[in-house]
Amino acid sequence: MSESTDAAAAADRTDPAAQIAAGYAFTGPALELGALLWDGACLPGHQICVPLAMLNRHGLVAGATGTGKTKTLQLIAEQLSANGVPVFLADIKGDLSGITAPGTPGERIGERARDVAQQWEPAACPGEFYSLGGIGPGIPVRSTVTAFGPVLMSKVLQLNQTQEQSLGLIFHYADAKGLELVDLKDLRAVVAFLVSDRGRPELKGIGGLSTATAGVILRALTAFEAQGAAQFFGEPEFDTSELLRTAADGRGVVSVLELPAVQDKPQLFSTFLMWLLADLYNGLPEVGDLEKPKLVFFFDEAHLLFGGASKAFLQAVTRTVRLIRSKGVGVFFVTQTPKDVPADVLAQLGNRVQHALRAFTPDDAKALKAAVRTFPRSAYDLEELLTALGTGEAVVTVLSENGAPTPVAATRLRAPQSLMGPVPAADLEQAVKSSVLWPRYAEPVDRESAYERISAEQAAAEAQAEAAAEAAEAEKRARAAERDTAPEKAAARRSGRGAPKADPSLAEQVVGSGLFRSLARSVGTQLGREISRSLFGTARRRR
Repeated sequence: MSESTDAAAAADRTDPAAQIAAGYAFTGPALELGALLWDGACLPGHQICVPLAMLNRHGLVAGATGTGKTKTLQLIAEQLSANGVPVFLADIKGDLSGITAPGTPGERIGERARDVAQQWEPAACPGEFYSLGGIGPGIPVRSTVTAFGPVLMSKVLQLNQTQEQSLGLIFHYADAKGLELVDLKDLRAVVAFLVSDRGRPELKGIGGLSTATAGVILRALTAFEAQGAAQFFGEPEFDTSELLRTAADGRGVVSVLELPAVQDKPQLFSTFLMWLLADLYNGLPEVGDLEKPKLVFFFDEAHLLFGGASKAFLQAVTRTVRLIRSKGVGVFFVTQTPKDVPADVLAQLGNRVQHALRAFTPDDAKALKAAVRTFPRSAYDLEELLTALGTGEAVVTVLSENGAPTPVAATRLRAPQSLMGPVPAADLEQAVKSSVLWPRYAEPVDRESAYERISAEQAAAEAQAEAAAEAAEAEKRARAAERDTAPEKAAARRSGRGAPKADPSLAEQVVGSGLFRSLARSVGTQLGREISRSLFGTARRRR
């Protein structure tokens, strides 16, 4: 080793900035986040990166409103796409659709690019737009109740253990009888049937369902539907493997789930997340550590996801985040402070990008101290640094190629190359309608399932009961008439002449008329329909 090399190495050991940068000198492919900030200066020669292979170890992007979290999400997502990794973006605010359009050059972007030594060029990512059940613009994403399953359904309905077991029994009965549970109306119909006089004997052989438990399940379903969940359940069912697609040029497709129309329905969004992650986990093989992830999720505004969430939901998310890494899937949560994410989930997030935090209130100060404690020891005064960072700057620590945390690095982040904002509504609609997936999922399909079959059987039973009642009434009238005319007939036989015909009264004429009988049947049928509605929901047959 030459004297100059020795001198450089010695200088590096005494230069904190060089020591930090050395922790980000990766040998494999990596995403470029930005340039190191040290002692108030931006050092473009010291680049801060995250190894591509570590993106399935999950991550967190946090920071106060207006600090650039969404742009950081966009920066990472578009580089993943460029490296052939499909990306899923949950767009709560509706401002991520711009990732599918090239960015617009400007003075601020040019200045940022010069600061961080970025060769900035406008670029768009290949993308698809989705919506939950067709609520808002996008290709509708739906799931059948059967595919969703009794376990997840019990969790989102917040049922206790006994009620969960009863719901499992209901699913089992439906499977055994070939009653397909496509939408929530099907599930409600089966529950109501099994506690009716006709359906109760069906469960004797495999266990019972109490009326009280059925009532709890039906009320929970009603509340769930009020959140807009009815539109999520149905057919055609979305194939989650669509999210793993790549474009013809090898870039990963960015799937943008448009959620502005349902941001006030957190239970619906939580339901979708649980189903999506569970379906992917069950469908993907174990792959261990890969050179790059198969898919990376970004959930923007994660505090809406976890705020007020049930214990069962939090347990399900924690378990899925722990296990889905081995399937090659990464999950990133984007929120305001780390405390928005449950501690058990936060412990699984190996890659951290922390934007500025504010300390305007005592609660803010507590949140700041809590955020500092989540970072490894560093050469910075993090409590001071996190309140002084500018827009587009963040404190970064990621997992190195050997899985160890990198040194904490204050970073001036690169500018996204795609459009930083939403695309025009007309362009979004055109992109949705021109997608190859639109004909496959756009129109809901309503084939015969449990609700239709049970309703048809109920109608047949009502018609049979009405016919039997009419026959019994006719026989009764015939016998009464025979008894009434018997004395007259006997007298007539004795006198040798026929019995005189009595003029019927007005009431008898009305009761015996065809119009009256038709009206009676109509009232009886309507009454039967009202009873059917109380058991099975609306009696109107779906198209």
